[in-house]
Amino acid sequence: MKKLIYAVVLVVTFIGSTVNAQNKDSVKSTFNMGVDLMSRYIWRGLDFGASPSIQPYIEYASKSGFTIGYWGAMSTRGNYSETDLYAKYTTKGFSIIGTDYFFPSDGVPASPSLKYFNYNKNTTGHLLEGSLQYKGSDKFPISLLVGTTFYGADLDASGAQRYSTYAEVGYTVNCYGTKFDTFLGMTPNSGLYGNSAGVVNLGFTTYKAVKISDKFDLPLKVSLITNPQNGNIFLVLGFTF
Repeated sequence: MKKLIYAVVLVVTFIGSTVNAQNKDSVKSTFNMGVDLMSRYIWRGLDFGASPSIQPYIEYASKSGFTIGYWGAMSTRGNYSETDLYAKYTTKGFSIIGTDYFFPSDGVPASPSLKYFNYNKNTTGHLLEGSLQYKGSDKFPISLLVGTTFYGADLDASGAQRYSTYAEVGYTVNCYGTKFDTFLGMTPNSGLYGNSAGVVNLGFTTYKAVKISDKFDLPLKVSLITNPQNGNIFLVLGFTF
C-alpha cells in the first residue's frame, strides 16, 4: 500500500509538471509556507487538543493548478499533534483533493499505528480521504465540499472500513463592509463525525486586518462554530503569518 501511495503521488506530480510545461504563459508556480495561530483547533465541528493550536504549512503550487504540501497542527498543551500530506488539482473553481492524515506522538513510536511508514491495512495510523471541492466567484459566492475516508484508521468494531463522509455548503456575504463566510456541514452516516446522520458543523467566519505598521497588517479571523449533534459551541480566534 505504501508503494502504491508513493507511486500515485509521483504520477500526479509528473502530470502536474507536464501540464505546467504546456502553460508557460499562465500564472507562475510558487513555493509557500506560513502558520496560523489559533485559540482552538476545531475541524468539521470537532475539537482537537482542547487548547490553543499552532498550525504551520509548506506547499508547492504549480501554475498548472496542481498543489502538493504538508499541513500540521500542534496543541500548546502537548496532547495533540497532526501532520497531513495533501495533493490537489484545481481548475475552473473545482478541486480534486487527496489527503493523508497522520497523528504522530512524541519520541520513538511504540506501536505500529504510530509509525509513519506503516500503511498496513490492519495496523496503520494513517487516514486517507478523497474529496471534491467547489469555490464560487464574487458573483456566485457559494462553496461546496464532499469528502470520504476510504482507507486506514477509520474502522468499525468488526474491522470494516466505515467510509465516514462529510459534506459542507458555504455562502459568503458582506455586511457593513465586513466579509462573513457562513457554513453548514453534515454527515450522512455514523462514523468519525458523529453517532448518526445530522448537522455537525454550523457557523460563520469573519475577517479583519489589524494594522501593525505602515508596511504590515496582521490578518485576523474569528469563527463562531456550533455542533448541533453533540451540543458544543466554540468562539475561535486566529492570526495568520
